[in-house]
Amino acid sequence: GEPKDSTAETNGYIPPGETTARRIPLEISLAQDKEPFYSLTVDEDGRGGQATKMPFQSTGALGMARAEFENDSASSQFFWLLFESDLTPAGKNMMDGRYACFGYTVEGADFLKDIKEGDVVTTAKVLSGLDNLKK
Repeated sequence: GEPKDSTAETNGYIPPGETTARRIPLEISLAQDKEPFYSLTVDEDGRGGQATKMPFQSTGALGMARAEFENDSASSQFFWLLFESDLTPAGKNMMDGRYACFGYTVEGADFLKDIKEGDVVTTAKVLSGLDNLKK
């Protein structure tokens, strides 16, 4: 869900002292690229079907939620992929290159199927890659 100070007009996290919701650009990293590219899906970049560095290939893949037709609309929501091989085959699913995958659940992924709307995640821990986070 959205932060407590969110409204239908803001739809996202408003940093203290700011008046508009934070927006996070779509970031896609393809396997053959040294640097990620921003604000475009792989299809819009003319490279549809190419492998991403972090594919949505298993239950517990973490993705940044955004509006379907607004690439740079992410703010404060994320999602866990509930992998079903028939619907999201690795390397051929509709998520890779269209949404940013930024991590994988390494413990407890089997509990994700029990999470319901309105449940609150009280803690999360980055096990590696914390140095990659930027403010």
